[in-house]
Amino acid sequence: MGNQNIRYYYNRLNIAERLIVINVAVFILSGLLKILFGFSGDSIIGWFELPKDFFHFLTQPWSIVTYSFFHSGLGHIFWNMLMLYFAGRIFLNLFDNRRFLNVYFLGVILGGLIFLLSYNIFPALLGINTSLIGASAGVTAVLIFVCSYLPNQEVRVIFFNVKLWHIGVFVVLLDLIQISMGGNVGGRLAHLGGAALGYFYARQLIGGNDIGSGFAKFLDVITNLFKSSEKKAPLKTVYRKDNRGGAKTDNYDKESRQRKIDAILDKISKSGYESLSKAEKDFLFKAGKE
Repeated sequence: MGNQNIRYYYNRLNIAERLIVINVAVFILSGLLKILFGFSGDSIIGWFELPKDFFHFLTQPWSIVTYSFFHSGLGHIFWNMLMLYFAGRIFLNLFDNRRFLNVYFLGVILGGLIFLLSYNIFPALLGINTSLIGASAGVTAVLIFVCSYLPNQEVRVIFFNVKLWHIGVFVVLLDLIQISMGGNVGGRLAHLGGAALGYFYARQLIGGNDIGSGFAKFLDVITNLFKSSEKKAPLKTVYRKDNRGGAKTDNYDKESRQRKIDAILDKISKSGYESLSKAEKDFLFKAGKE
């Protein structure tokens, strides 16, 4: 019964909240392995982290994604997950889980690649012994995406209303300042990679070009590899009904619904999210959940 309840509540979470649960679970599990079973921190993190050496990376290519699921401490994971939660809520009011995963993991991958390239191109960084962990690149990609897609949308920050583009500029400037001061250079460069992905994705999408469509198809292929083959149902005799009218109605409803979504998104891009009526906001929220 307990497992069923857990599965039920997990299935009710949106994709951003599921990522938060997975990240927190990895964080807790790694801590328990160290405390209860005596695993060394280096042996655990070594499997997840993205190494700076390119040839070392070739021995564990999965780390271009897995590094994003491991965090160094409570503060590290807390701020990343907090930002992912709030940015994810805005994102998923507009788009579905599929596009969220596109932006998030493309941000993770691009951030990891920029980290790798920077430590193998810039001589000043070669002597620094480090590796990359944390979800910051993916989180930054989602945040900058919503800041670029809805730049004039206002959100409440403590006691003030702030436009999203102000938040985006602040986040990017903070990383640039940290780089100039020499603080966590590799991580900050990965953040900027995620920010670049989020900005470019949003601007292209506004122009009608989804740059993540190819990546989505790739994810579908990977997912299908792990799906268990479904058992074929036994053959049985059925009576055919003429349901062509029903099919036409279903297609019409889907097309009408999509036209309404497109019209609302156009209105947001021109006038901002606050220009929507309550009915339009509710409709868009429900559409994003499906």
